[in-house]
Amino acid sequence: MTKTTLLLELPPGYERWGVDQLCNHLQELQDTFRGWLSHLVNNIDGFLHPLLLKMINTPQFNRLRNIEQIGRAYFVFPGACHNRFEHSIGVAHLAGELIHTLQQNQPELGITDRDKLCVQIAGLCHDLGHGPFSHLFDQMFISKARPDKKWEHEENSVKMLDYMVRQNQLEPMMKEYGLKLPEDMEVIKEMIRGKKPEDRGEGRNEGRPQERLFLYEIVANKTNGIDVDKFDYFARDCHHLGIQNHFDHLRFFRSARVIKCPDGLMHICSRDKEVHNLYAMFYARCSFHRKACQHKTNKLIETMITDAFLKANKHIMTEGSGGKSYCLSEAIDDMQAYTKLTDRVFEDILFSSSEQLRDAKNILHRVITRDLYKCVGKLETGTKFPQVRTIFVFLFWFTWMFDMVAVKLDYGMKDKDPIGEVFFYSKSDNKTAFNIPRDQVSKLLPERFSETFIRIYCKKNEQLAVAKQHFLEWYQKNSYKILKVIYLEQVK
Repeated sequence: MTKTTLLLELPPGYERWGVDQLCNHLQELQDTFRGWLSHLVNNIDGFLHPLLLKMINTPQFNRLRNIEQIGRAYFVFPGACHNRFEHSIGVAHLAGELIHTLQQNQPELGITDRDKLCVQIAGLCHDLGHGPFSHLFDQMFISKARPDKKWEHEENSVKMLDYMVRQNQLEPMMKEYGLKLPEDMEVIKEMIRGKKPEDRGEGRNEGRPQERLFLYEIVANKTNGIDVDKFDYFARDCHHLGIQNHFDHLRFFRSARVIKCPDGLMHICSRDKEVHNLYAMFYARCSFHRKACQHKTNKLIETMITDAFLKANKHIMTEGSGGKSYCLSEAIDDMQAYTKLTDRVFEDILFSSSEQLRDAKNILHRVITRDLYKCVGKLETGTKFPQVRTIFVFLFWFTWMFDMVAVKLDYGMKDKDPIGEVFFYSKSDNKTAFNIPRDQVSKLLPERFSETFIRIYCKKNEQLAVAKQHFLEWYQKNSYKILKVIYLEQVK
């Protein structure tokens, strides 16, 4: 890890000082240290590469200052006011620390300064494509506003990176610092998207040799989900939400080694004794999502904001390239328009005097005055949705009354045990990688690694009694074995 030393020496002749003179000098030392510490904490110049600083100081990256990290969790957790800007800088820093550790511990890997810079740029730019309120926009709003479009924010991160480089003429500086274009730009984009192991075979890779494809596991690890993106948001989000984070990513860094594994690929591996620490990390991820991201009030508020965005969709216009205007859901198709789209759209709707935005404005007013939708019931469905179609049919007839939110909690790899995809090595042999079977880890591990449930809300609180009665009649008529009403006492 990078260390900085501050030397504070007393000047010659200090032996003859009186008490007052010594105290004055100590006060000056204290002020000097406070100023140095402030620079260390608040100024990123000492941590990041000059090219990264140049990218940070662009309109495209500064846009992330106005996109909250955890959607509208701020309405539930007042400390959750951090944003994608600081998270992205943190990921770039951790990416640099991890690859530097690998480079120092395993010089035989041939990690170059080009590799390090590409990994850091990928970490810095991996979230450029997020829309207003982060995952609310891509997972809830876009999926409803444009149901035929398969869209993920990573694709827009790649497009925004291209747009940022082009608009700010960054190519000369990238070449100045040793990057080979367009080859390294493609490598950075693949690091942002993440490469699955099956996509890393011979003849499928551009820009890096087969033995260095472990680089794709640092920022967005599609092999097992262990990456610096999670390390940063675990530490940062838990700090701002007041939730304890027991995972030590620095310990992971110290034990990380790149080894050729039984699948024939080079992977980042961990010491075998770290298996419990990694299970704790994945459990912490699931627990964090349960307590914060999927908190029932947080999801309820996000549902209401999504409803407001859907009603405002065609009436919020943003100018893009060529002077063309794009509505809220279409701005993802034009990076000039998308650069202007941030969390401020909430206030644009809330304080609008437009009659076309009246319905959307009323919903957001209900959010800030805490006049929220009411939860009518919670249905457990196991890990799949075999009977969700019936629920949709039920809700179709009462759309004016009900809304449905599906929530899935897992360890990061859907129904799979993520540790089954992790390779380990032993103290006695750090060149041989192996998986650790579940029965050799602990008898207390969970049998399932995901669960799904559905919350059904009543939109119109004045109709709550009618909504409860409709829901009860529907449930009794469709007595499914899989579905279990947890909040049934609410509808009796």
